[in-house]
Amino acid sequence: MKFTDKAKQAAISAAVTKAMDYLEKDPEANIPKVMELVDRLCPDDWYASQRKAVRNVIEAKDNWYQLILRVYDLDPEVRKTFFRNFIINASLNGSATQEHTAEKYNCNVPWAILLDPTSACNLRCTGCWAAEYGHNLSLSLETLDSIIKQGKELGTYMYIYTGGEPMVRKKDLITLCEMHPDCEFLSFTNGTLIDEEFCQEMLRVKNFVPAISLEGFEEANDGRRGPGVYQKVMHAMELLKSHGLPFGISTCYTSRNVYDVSSEEYIDKLIECGAMFVWFFHYMPVGTDAATDLLLTPDQRELMYRKIREYRGTKAIFSIDFQNDAEYIGGCIAGGRHYMHINANGDVEPCAFIHYSDTNIHEQSLLQALRNPLFMAYHDGQPFNKNMLRPCPMLENPQKLRRMVEESGAKSTDMQSPESAEHLCGKCDAYAENWKVRADSLWSERHMQE
Repeated sequence: MKFTDKAKQAAISAAVTKAMDYLEKDPEANIPKVMELVDRLCPDDWYASQRKAVRNVIEAKDNWYQLILRVYDLDPEVRKTFFRNFIINASLNGSATQEHTAEKYNCNVPWAILLDPTSACNLRCTGCWAAEYGHNLSLSLETLDSIIKQGKELGTYMYIYTGGEPMVRKKDLITLCEMHPDCEFLSFTNGTLIDEEFCQEMLRVKNFVPAISLEGFEEANDGRRGPGVYQKVMHAMELLKSHGLPFGISTCYTSRNVYDVSSEEYIDKLIECGAMFVWFFHYMPVGTDAATDLLLTPDQRELMYRKIREYRGTKAIFSIDFQNDAEYIGGCIAGGRHYMHINANGDVEPCAFIHYSDTNIHEQSLLQALRNPLFMAYHDGQPFNKNMLRPCPMLENPQKLRRMVEESGAKSTDMQSPESAEHLCGKCDAYAENWKVRADSLWSERHMQE
């Protein structure tokens, strides 16, 4: 990294740190003044568009402003740690190191690494690909620690647990927070194992954030996850909120729950429960027995596309749609472009939904995995479509995943029932063709408005 780049990062980090300290004293009074402070500490051309966006939010005092105020209801030490790890370590300093490493080795370097500590789960949800792995796999604490150490050398300070149910290994997750206090850890979880003791541990380590899975209101949620799960999730959110702990919601939308989770009542319920963010995921037909009838119709997907954009402009919660928001990040983010996935067997996969690999972390390093054929096929092929409403090489461009798997020699990572790329992509062909017409229309409409 050039000296001027290092100086720039140091100056920005110092400005952000000083601004955050300033806000801690009296957030509501000092929020309108914070950009004045940042502007004084930074040259005019540094992050000008981002600073303008923040300034506009402050001046408008809109839903984003209200979300900022909600952040200041959280435990102060947890909040400070999150700001330091997420904004400074992962997003400012980390991103600069990632760019340098990517340029040096001509490969993708991820902003976040998804890890499966275990394939075990205390639930078996309809349509969940994790159930296909079986319950007998896990990454040791030593392996998880090694991955995180390797990741930090590349500039990655954001780690996200998937599974299985990561909370089956509560003690190890907390230990990793202790071992790496400069990293931020987020965990997708069904929420049923969050209790008072674990909340106290979160307060102690300060760098762990749950993203609780919720599929709508009680009937829709329990119809997929099992009787009584909704009430357990409500209890977990009540506990987290009462302790001033940050958490969010992960919602997989399907043909069956799309009307629940796209409703204003659902979003308002999440805010009322204390969620700071909601992450929407399109159902993916992964696994040999995946239910294809859960795939959305074009009308249903367009409904999600429009509703989330509407709520993003009116509701005090950060919302993102993994499938429909690709335009904001230049298409598919998998294959290490912004994230990658390592399953409980150590197989390094380009995406949590793409279960093919040509590398195992027990045999090769993280950097080697990023430079091996499958990840380089992602690197060389992204974006997979000029229409950012068709970003995925599986769901919307299945012919591309078929080719990448074949040419890279990648193998299925499913230990119980291996699924060929042809079988997986065959379930997506009709969907891709049907969505193409609607996606092209929406994309044209989007650009006509600009």
